Amino acid sequence: MTITERFLKYVSFTTTSDENTKMTPSTPGQLVFAQYLLEELKSIGLQEVDLDKNGYVMATLPANTNKNVPTIGFISHMDTSPDMSGRNVKPRIVNNYDGNDILLNDEKVIVLETEKYPEILQYKGQDIIVTDGTTLLGADDKAGLAEIVSAMEYLIAHPEIKHGKIRIGFTPDEEIGQGADHFDVQKFGAEWAYTMDGGEIGELEYENFNAATAKITFQGLNVHPGYAKHKMLNSMRVAQQFASMLPRHETPEHTEKYEGFYHLVGMEGTVEKSSLTYIIRDHDRDRFDRRKKEVQHLVNKINAEFEENTATLEMRDQYYNMREKVEPVMHIVDLAFKAMEAVGVKPNVKPIRGGTDGARLSFEGLPCPNIFAGGHNFHGRFEYVPVQSMEKAMMVIVNIVSILEAQ
Repeated sequence: MTITERFLKYVSFTTTSDENTKMTPSTPGQLVFAQYLLEELKSIGLQEVDLDKNGYVMATLPANTNKNVPTIGFISHMDTSPDMSGRNVKPRIVNNYDGNDILLNDEKVIVLETEKYPEILQYKGQDIIVTDGTTLLGADDKAGLAEIVSAMEYLIAHPEIKHGKIRIGFTPDEEIGQGADHFDVQKFGAEWAYTMDGGEIGELEYENFNAATAKITFQGLNVHPGYAKHKMLNSMRVAQQFASMLPRHETPEHTEKYEGFYHLVGMEGTVEKSSLTYIIRDHDRDRFDRRKKEVQHLVNKINAEFEENTATLEMRDQYYNMREKVEPVMHIVDLAFKAMEAVGVKPNVKPIRGGTDGARLSFEGLPCPNIFAGGHNFHGRFEYVPVQSMEKAMMVIVNIVSILEAQ
């Protein structure tokens, strides 16, 4: 099976995660996909293939060398983002892309425009897998899955490529921040690993946001509007006031690179009770802590202006910047750098404006930089992945293990 065939098979599974179910995996489709992967990994010849009760898949490619080589791992996630439907994905391959706009859906007139997405022009002449414009594609992270499985199959077919013991792990629910919740680092048994979960070709990342979520609930008092003077407290207006107190340009649409933000991701409300849900992000731990303190400060200001407990805050940290755990073992980043160069890929070391399973795993004792999976425009209808980028990512995996054995 080619990597393209494998990827197209994977995106046929509906694996959208859902943070509201309180289950692991959060949706049944992920478990169906995990069971498929379980059988596929057995069929290509991997050993110690295991699917646990929480939907985590692990497997081993045994060493084929007598050298004392560290055991390393490769990890990807099985779920797709709930930001857009991942059901009935209808991928299409645009062979020998000509550099023009791509009509994704004739009936709905959905067009992937080069003016809006100029990055696609660098893939002129390549084969690009796109959606039909009604769903996301699922390259995040089924491209990563296909690359890892295809790399293992390639190594099995080429025993002349010497390598140490390799562990692979596939996780559920990464897109809702729960991918590492039940990942058994000790059972995985690797000295370090790489998540194949980055974007365009060449991306190599060992820095990510520090992340927290904050939900502010506003309690109001409803009175008939005809008789409400000096009595009513409209919780939606208080929520609106709170939102306006945050820096208006410190939002995702106004920030880039190492700039952090406050991002309003949910709002509900009636006169009597309303809530705002934010995610808070910053690469720098001190700035991250100041952002959290600012949210608490603004909650206190609301309560000082209105009645006590008009606003209540629930806030929790989600993950931290893996840089502080990876920097002491930078040789693992250098190894990935060399592997990219060996296959003609120019490494693009950059911070992740988000997070991966690897961020949390790094703090659990498994340093875990992130390598490109090749896709663009994740989580939406204009998602695409060049076939050649997936092929290069597969060979980066192969070269990581071969270079490590040769050292």
